[in-house]
Amino acid sequence: MKARPPDRDVGAFEVRATTYEDGWKGRMHGDIAARTAELAVSAGGRPTRVLDVGCGTGLVLRQVAARLPRAEVLVGIDPAPTMVEVARRTGTDARLRFECGVAEHLPFEDASFDLVVSATSFDHWKDQRAGLAECARVLAPGAPLVLTDLISLWLFPTTVLGHRDRARTRRRVRPLLREAGFSAARWHRLYALLLTSVVATR
Repeated sequence: MKARPPDRDVGAFEVRATTYEDGWKGRMHGDIAARTAELAVSAGGRPTRVLDVGCGTGLVLRQVAARLPRAEVLVGIDPAPTMVEVARRTGTDARLRFECGVAEHLPFEDASFDLVVSATSFDHWKDQRAGLAECARVLAPGAPLVLTDLISLWLFPTTVLGHRDRARTRRRVRPLLREAGFSAARWHRLYALLLTSVVATR
């Protein structure tokens, strides 16, 4: 029986994992992570259980951990095994935990977290609708989701050409959030013209 080929996006991140935080791209990723973390910790409440969906090398989760000294557990999940390995080696905070997994099937019980973050991962989810539903399921009632990704009116042409199945504009993301059970969405221009963050409440 032939082995199933790896997902194209996962395969690309596997190749980049060990150098993801290097060079000018690494600095850009770090800047995006810091801005997302700052937004996440100001989203309301005092979260003690944090989940990062599509955590990559753990950049965002490390930044969140530094800003939340009273958080008890911070979990990152990513489908690329090498990304997870790098995250485990890099994250020295004992509260950090990294696991392999996908947004569409989060291996956690209902209402397990009081903050879910995701930065530059949403555009790579196979099923964005299912992934958001899972984020809502694992969040406690009233807890926020902080999602940063390629969400911009400038990206509208890509949604009618090569990326028809991607929600890359607010108009496309809003109904997905509502269907998943999120409300009170607040939008923030995070980085340049293409990266936007949305804070929505479960």
